[in-house]
Amino acid sequence: MNTPTALRQPLSLRLTAAGFLTLWCLLASFPLFWITVMSFKEPVDAFASNPLAVVFGPDTRANGKGLSILDLVVGLAVLWYTVRLAVRKLPDLVRRHAPGGWLLLGWIAGSLLFGLAFIIVFFVLLPPVLDTANAFAGPLGTPVVGLTTEHYQAVWVENGFHRNFVNSLVVTAGVVTVSLTVGTLAGYGLARSASNLAFWLLIIALVFRALPHSVLVAGYLPVFISSAEILEPLLGEAAPTLYGQPWAVIAVLVSINQPFTIWMLRSFFQNIPADLDEAARVDGCTHFQAFRWVIMPVMWPGVITTGLFSFLLAYNDFLVCSLLLDAQNQTMVPAIAGYFNRETTTTDQVEAIAAAVSITAPLFLLVMIFQRQIVSGLTAGAVKG
Repeated sequence: MNTPTALRQPLSLRLTAAGFLTLWCLLASFPLFWITVMSFKEPVDAFASNPLAVVFGPDTRANGKGLSILDLVVGLAVLWYTVRLAVRKLPDLVRRHAPGGWLLLGWIAGSLLFGLAFIIVFFVLLPPVLDTANAFAGPLGTPVVGLTTEHYQAVWVENGFHRNFVNSLVVTAGVVTVSLTVGTLAGYGLARSASNLAFWLLIIALVFRALPHSVLVAGYLPVFISSAEILEPLLGEAAPTLYGQPWAVIAVLVSINQPFTIWMLRSFFQNIPADLDEAARVDGCTHFQAFRWVIMPVMWPGVITTGLFSFLLAYNDFLVCSLLLDAQNQTMVPAIAGYFNRETTTTDQVEAIAAAVSITAPLFLLVMIFQRQIVSGLTAGAVKG
């Protein structure tokens, strides 16, 4: 499509904008790229003063741990195909096989199965195949880049980081489920309400959302610690202790995030014409049936976008989880902070870096899978229909 002459930007402005965007992308992606490279090197290479030694890892390669040209080509090809499959094929498979009315659960199950399949193929099946191929590849099978996964094995297997990963999944799944369930109902009701009371309720909710988390946690912490004594007159000796329980932290994170969720979903619902509700009512639907069978199918991009923000709040939370969860039920972000606090050797430092890199993988997976829904959801929330 040709841009009208009046709207065409001068070449200098386009070059300046492209230059700033490129610079921003480089500055934003460099830290993640660098710690990822460090996490696959021996400590001598990871903390070398020469950047080329960090990238190519001569000491790591000298210890027999490296990648050949064949490994790099095949590995990049598998990664490219994985991204292509996640972006183009997985959404169609989920929509085709998810039962009617269970699209969200279909996305969750599909994402977990896709991630599990990638881990099995890339880290379990592919390495022995490439080792055999390198033995017959001649110069193409000679290591050129030092690389080792022993730090990830130490973090996930020896140090039990998988337990923190499971705890993070429990907390984030609980927060997203409760936030979206309550938020969609409340957002729909407030969007269709003509009362001024609905507006002031949202304003009051945002005031609580604007409070620092430390203020809220300071109020919750004494109650959580003394919960057994507080609830004993009502429940007797079976009174539970809220401190350290993931379900109690889910309730706290939902209470913090719910105003933002309701605001976002309300704006999405307001962009859906009320004529759809009226047509459904004329056809014999109740209010809830109109919401469930007519409005929600149109709302999926907005729900997924809002769910992503709820996921990021719970997944990246440090203060609430670190103070209200005990060591056994700790999520990944506070656990990584513990790694850096107790480091004693350079090996411990590289393991801490490997743990930090590990938590980014689910985020990349979510963005790849839901990119279309996120873009359409943000656009729908920004433009009045």
